[in-house]
Amino acid sequence: MILRMQVYHVYIVTNYTRTVLYTGVTNNLEQRIAEHYLNRNDQSSFTGKYKTYYLLFYEAHQYILNAIAREKEIKGWSRPKKLALIKSFNPEMIFLNNEISSKWPPDEIFHRKDLL
Repeated sequence: MILRMQVYHVYIVTNYTRTVLYTGVTNNLEQRIAEHYLNRNDQSSFTGKYKTYYLLFYEAHQYILNAIAREKEIKGWSRPKKLALIKSFNPEMIFLNNEISSKWPPDEIFHRKDLL
């Protein structure tokens, strides 16, 4: 039996012009970024309304409670402090979607690999 260690990611996404920042937590970063992209016109969600699906920052955590605590910490920060964190990880603030995704942009019907 092979045990797969679960990894949780805290991430920050932005819109195309980098004017909006959204911080989230997930156990499947590729899937979650694809969901933000596929919901990009959903006016009922923050990320859909502002089209925030461009990944700028992510960090891994072994435990979900640590990831949630970190997400809450970052959400409480000012924009300049969030930008400093992003730039410490991604100095040019380039979009990292291709780095974490096997196919970007995702197809309109995106299947989770772990459910196939």
